[in-house]
Amino acid sequence: MAFITAASLFQNGGFVSRLSPRRYRFMPAATLFLLLAGCAHYTPDPLTNTPDILAAPDARLLVRSYGAMPGSVTQSIDLSAPLSEDAIAALVVTANPDLKSLRARNGINDAQVFNAGLLPDPTFSLGVDPILSGADPVAGIAGALGLDLNALRTRAVLRQQAMAQQRQARMDLVWAEWQTAGQARLQAVRIAALEAQSVVARDSLASAEHLLTRYGAAAGRGDVSADPLQSARIAAVDAQQIVRQAEKDLAAARLELNRLLGLPPTYPVRIASIATFGTMPDADRLFTLAQQERSDLRALREGYDAQEASLRKAILDQFPTLDLTINGGRDTGRNVTLGPAIGFTLPLWNRNRGGIAIEKATRTALKAEYEARLFQTRAEIAAAVTALAISRRQYAELDTGLAEATRLADASRCAATRGDLPDATARAAEQIVRDRKLLRLHSAQDMAEQAIALELLTGIAREQWK
Repeated sequence: MAFITAASLFQNGGFVSRLSPRRYRFMPAATLFLLLAGCAHYTPDPLTNTPDILAAPDARLLVRSYGAMPGSVTQSIDLSAPLSEDAIAALVVTANPDLKSLRARNGINDAQVFNAGLLPDPTFSLGVDPILSGADPVAGIAGALGLDLNALRTRAVLRQQAMAQQRQARMDLVWAEWQTAGQARLQAVRIAALEAQSVVARDSLASAEHLLTRYGAAAGRGDVSADPLQSARIAAVDAQQIVRQAEKDLAAARLELNRLLGLPPTYPVRIASIATFGTMPDADRLFTLAQQERSDLRALREGYDAQEASLRKAILDQFPTLDLTINGGRDTGRNVTLGPAIGFTLPLWNRNRGGIAIEKATRTALKAEYEARLFQTRAEIAAAVTALAISRRQYAELDTGLAEATRLADASRCAATRGDLPDATARAAEQIVRDRKLLRLHSAQDMAEQAIALELLTGIAREQWK
């Protein structure tokens, strides 16, 4: 700590004569008033059980696409119309409560950068020693004005650290926005797929119940044995379970989508048709894009830069901390003194070696974490590319099988209409078609979800895979 004093305060056995005129007698009070006027004031902000986030949204919203991501634009979203994938992503980034909380917490890092750039306030001390007994004529006075030089020495590196941490927090926020938008798009895909699957499942249930009713009546007349009736009953129960499960999954997906969108649970949301997935680069190209575009990798790099600044500060802290003090005073015999004093630490045993070792170990750990994330990213992208290729092949096989099953079902229905085949045989062939449709719908859902998952892994939209 370095202290600098104005010794002239004590010249001529008292305060400087220019402060004695009447016009300056209110200066201390005015100075104190100005200092207090520049201070922050406490304003309460109590919690409430009915915040604005619980209110019903307007039918039309103005949102920013992808929030803090570069190149964001403002667009209007009509909640009463079917929502596209882009509209869902933009609405999630703007209205998701968890992302709002993250953005509010991100303000802490901005405040830390502001704090790191501030200069230290000077210190002032003034002491008076009244005469209790003795022949000396006046009381002793001592004063000092100081400034923390050590804070000035580390100010630059602390500011670099705070700015790197701020950039890391922003990249973490962008990554959270990207992941949350992807999760909402996944729910939209599931809703569209489950709606189509529910239609097919209800058709299967209607057919199974029709057969069960016919076999029940025939068994009551003694026209059929118990085995066909039992088979029809089992088929009807299975079809009913499929319908019920699809309804539960659809309701859960809708509730989850509304939660991600920041909408009330019962707010009706319609989904626009999902675009089909086009061509795809190889895994190596996607991994290269991920290294460039993934915000979590950028955040790790910024965190590593912040740790580099921490290590540099630890190295600066090994050097002696110099305390330069200039004290001025007046003793009881009216003797005015002005003298410097120097104090510093002797770097014999500590020398901040422990702090340096900790910061170096932390830097090594962060580097290993970054390399592990790269390794994991490459493996996940390769696995997603392989899974998507398998799903595409399976979908093509199911599509071919569905076409053949449809021709067989049409022929069976024509034969049943002519009386050449029993109606139950035609219905069984039609049920095969519905079963294959369900399998194909599941396969299409898998492809759509895996395509979105691959986008999340690369950190960039599929339209930009070039």
